[in-house]
Amino acid sequence: MSPRHVTRVVTSRQPPESSDWLSRPGGSAPSVSRLPVRGARATPAAPQEAEAAAPEQVGAGRSCPRQAPRPGPRSPRCSLTETARPAGGGDRAPLKALSVAAAARPAAPRKAAKAAAAPRAGVPPPTAPSGRPKRAPWDLRGQVSDLQAALGGCRQRARELDGENRDLRQRLDVLDCDLRQRDAREADLRRRLEASEAAAAASRDEAGRWCCQAEEAAAAARRFEDEAERRGRALAEAEGQARDLAARLDRMEKSPVGKRRQLRTEVLPCQAQLKRTEESLREREAEAAELRGRVATQEQLLAQQDERLHGLEMERRRLHNLVQELKGNIRVFCRVRPVLPEEQERQKGLEHLRFPPEDDKSLVLTRPEESHVGRERRGDVRYDFSFDRVFPPGASQHEVFEEIALLVQSALDGFHVCIFAYGQTGSGKTYTMEGPAGAGADERGLIPRAVAHLFRGARELAQKGWEYDFSASFLEIYNESLRDLLTGGGGAELEIRRVSSASEELHVPNLRRVAVASEEEVLALLRTAAANRAVARTALNDRSSRSHGVFQLRIRGANAARDLRCASVLSLVDLAGSERLDKSLSRGERLRETQAINASLSTLGLVIMALSNKEPHVPYRNSKLTYLLQNSLGGSAKMLMFVNISPLEENFTESLNSLRFASKVNECVVGTAHANRK
Repeated sequence: MSPRHVTRVVTSRQPPESSDWLSRPGGSAPSVSRLPVRGARATPAAPQEAEAAAPEQVGAGRSCPRQAPRPGPRSPRCSLTETARPAGGGDRAPLKALSVAAAARPAAPRKAAKAAAAPRAGVPPPTAPSGRPKRAPWDLRGQVSDLQAALGGCRQRARELDGENRDLRQRLDVLDCDLRQRDAREADLRRRLEASEAAAAASRDEAGRWCCQAEEAAAAARRFEDEAERRGRALAEAEGQARDLAARLDRMEKSPVGKRRQLRTEVLPCQAQLKRTEESLREREAEAAELRGRVATQEQLLAQQDERLHGLEMERRRLHNLVQELKGNIRVFCRVRPVLPEEQERQKGLEHLRFPPEDDKSLVLTRPEESHVGRERRGDVRYDFSFDRVFPPGASQHEVFEEIALLVQSALDGFHVCIFAYGQTGSGKTYTMEGPAGAGADERGLIPRAVAHLFRGARELAQKGWEYDFSASFLEIYNESLRDLLTGGGGAELEIRRVSSASEELHVPNLRRVAVASEEEVLALLRTAAANRAVARTALNDRSSRSHGVFQLRIRGANAARDLRCASVLSLVDLAGSERLDKSLSRGERLRETQAINASLSTLGLVIMALSNKEPHVPYRNSKLTYLLQNSLGGSAKMLMFVNISPLEENFTESLNSLRFASKVNECVVGTAHANRK
């Protein structure tokens, strides 16, 4: 390179307002070009200017250290000042004067440095992902400072996450402590309830003994009264005979002396017998008075025992309700139906379902996770769920009902109770609620078992002065319209109305209600309803319920001796199965049915969430199902949901969706239930 060539610094053509690079973050200079320019005049630069320009020749940045001067002759230094034309083609804007060194070594000429591409006019400089301007490749110190800033942000974020983790652990400890306290309280209440029931049983036995003794005393008193009456009649007869003898004696006194002696001889035995009869009568009267006192004492003790039994019964109801509240006014049970014989070939086992043996409240779903390229298999994907109780496929109908028997008992105590079965079509909901058609006593569903349990409880409470009346109804909700299943769909149109303007109670005016008093009568109603219910064949189930079946048992109880009354409704709901249109292949009428079913099930979930969140508006009226069950879903009721799932692996997605919905319901907390007593 000839000495006449100098290195010219050319700045990019940018608007004047963008040339102030000192105001940009980091203070980095714009990129420059170091290409040699022919014809440029080199002007000698002052030593100070040369020293100031030396860093720019090395790298124009503070990241490059200054090199020590090499020995030997130095080339003359020069400075060049040049103006660049703005991008708009207007007046020329003056540029800053930059000093450059004209490197001229005769021994080893230096090559010109590669020119950095100047940014185009109007294009902003590239920025880093963090939002700052992108550092130049030579700005190592700036890059290190950016990395240190990013590292500091990550450390700050880690400290925040550690703090959140500590807070969550503290909350978990508090919740665990609360749970242990609740468990201890529930155990104490159970012990108190068992002690109360034992005391009530002992009191009933003692009252029975007192009743037997009172009956025996009353019978003895009646015998004594009969004996006294008989002795009284004998005394009256003796007195009559004495009067007759006295009259005869008077007459005989006028007769001769011999006859008078004879009459006196006859009268003396009669007088002695009369005295003995009078003494015996006085003794019997004393015994009768004593027995009457004993009877009065026994009646008083019996009244006290009756009062004690009533107090124990009310305490039992209070403790029973408290135990149910501790368990939760909204509970969720999960039941997995067994594999049917015709499904044995398709389903060889239940590897995707796991039931922990030590925990009857947990269920685990697993499925293998395939890689995206399909060349290797990764570990199983695990989904853990926890409910109030999980029933495996081998659970019997009796085991399932025993878990809800205490909840059904609350209906006799005056609480609204609602139990419904949710799940995909073909998951065993109707089997759980009603049992198979023509089933024996072991396979009967929850509806006949619950009614039989209530009838037995009513007979036991009859000994304490309670009298109950039961009336049953069965309707279906098909495409958002009500149908009476006990009349075959005929009759007037059914609508949901309020009982009165001052009451929140709802009823269906034209719905048929049948008074029932035995389990056989309820079974006959279930057979009639099953014959009239809407079912159809789909791609997922040969007999799919296309409507929601709602069985309601209205209970009214009264205790006339204590002027107490209660009223409640036991609602047992067999929900229609949720379906996915891509699998059910519904068309036409089946499609409209599926849309109505899915819409009502979605509304049910929204209502439960609104109740849990204490929202001011609960969308009961968005569906006929939730509007009909409004009194059984709110804070004055107890609710239990069965989520039924299929054991088939081909229904894995539907089962997972059902369990996720049930988990959301299980997390809900509704207010304290109140008994409907007067």
